[in-house]
Amino acid sequence: MLEAGKKAPGFTLNDKDGNPVSLSDFSGRKTVLYFYPRDNTSGCTRQACAFGRTYEEYERLGVAVIGVSRDSEASHRKFAEKNSLPFILLSDPELTAIKAYDVWQEKKLYGKTSMGVVRTTYLIDASGTIEKVWPKAKPDTNADEILAYLTAE
Repeated sequence: MLEAGKKAPGFTLNDKDGNPVSLSDFSGRKTVLYFYPRDNTSGCTRQACAFGRTYEEYERLGVAVIGVSRDSEASHRKFAEKNSLPFILLSDPELTAIKAYDVWQEKKLYGKTSMGVVRTTYLIDASGTIEKVWPKAKPDTNADEILAYLTAE
């Protein structure tokens, strides 16, 4: 897990429509960068819908919201359409950003060990520095926790 105060690793990944998106595109504004395991799973859907529900508030605050998973562009497109998600979803099948942000980790489920994405959210400040980290973010409360943090500043 990367820590607050560190420079956020740069990356360029494709969005759901195949357009390249770079972290540097958001220079000068705060950015919520959240990593999640998989489109259309219950926890990931709840988390994405929570960000979708609060997206206007993020926009009002001038904060970008970006979700990243290993899923394909086509999967992201269907996921975004099905759940009316207004924010950017990036496809990282090569684990470029996922590994750079240290969220590709060993996970245990029902006694079985495997590698996977640990649900983690980073708040990156306008200068590209990690301002705050929410490790093992909770799908149902993550979006509201970040808004509470942003509005308490």
